[in-house]
Amino acid sequence: MYRLVQEGRTEVFIPKDNDPDNPSASASVFYNPEMEFNRDVNVAVTSVYVRKLMGRKGFEKSQITYCDAFSASGIRGLRVAKEVGISAVLNDWKEEATTLIQKNISHNGLEETAFVSCRNANTLLHSQKFAIVDIDPFGTPSPFLDAAASSASFLLGVTATDTAPLCGAHLKSGMRKYSAVPLNNEFHGEMGLRILIGSIARETAKFEKGIRVLFSHATRHYVRVYAEILHGAKNTDQTLQNLGFVAWCPVCGHRETKEGLAVFLDKTCPCCRNESGGASERKKSERKISGPLWLGPLKDISFCDEVISEADAMTLNKKADVKKLL
Repeated sequence: MYRLVQEGRTEVFIPKDNDPDNPSASASVFYNPEMEFNRDVNVAVTSVYVRKLMGRKGFEKSQITYCDAFSASGIRGLRVAKEVGISAVLNDWKEEATTLIQKNISHNGLEETAFVSCRNANTLLHSQKFAIVDIDPFGTPSPFLDAAASSASFLLGVTATDTAPLCGAHLKSGMRKYSAVPLNNEFHGEMGLRILIGSIARETAKFEKGIRVLFSHATRHYVRVYAEILHGAKNTDQTLQNLGFVAWCPVCGHRETKEGLAVFLDKTCPCCRNESGGASERKKSERKISGPLWLGPLKDISFCDEVISEADAMTLNKKADVKKLL
């Protein structure tokens, strides 16, 4: 009925109907072994950030709360509870999942620090505050960003696996989900990352929260963001100054960025402009405009250095890949 899987120092039971070579959302409880790398990075990042939070705010570990809003087997939240040592709420709307999560909590001896919740993720996040909120849904995180932005007090982690809409391959879908125009071009991975961060910045701004991107990456079929929450109108206004638009020429690759939410960008490419050319030539050199998106930094270098050191000292199956990425 179950098979035992180990990631880091944590063991979890996984239903046997979840094929490790072809994981499916139709399984009784979803588990994707391909995302172990993502979870390894998450544990190392969270560990470093918790230490910073304790030093800066004077918190005890017992005061720092973590929410894994889409737990499934519970592996992500359980690893944080066991390997980082903070209190974690593991939420899933499926009763089969929460039953398995409780089994995995007991198996790892985490009854004092890990707690099960069986609720809609938005309902939970709108009703409770957490120091750290992690949303890793199956598909787009867009319907949950408002609630996550409301709930997260210090750190927000977001995974998006809908890279086709984010990166412009499914243009209209990306516009509907993220209220932004993406581009499908040679830097489409970075495009998806910046569209997602821009969406996070706009959602947190509604609660007078700014963000500082500690680390983000586009890897295989997903993009991932770790954003520190900065409170107050001043921080919010400074964050919004990092939003803007990019103009890109599909002929020569020339690009121009402009900060602001109400900007003018000439569609004519300055490199391809040919005043004597015909209408067909001018059309070919028309730039494509994308945004609003994040134009600020994608990582904090000193923080990443600390995470590399932390990962080096931890038990991680994907340690070499984690350090290489960071």
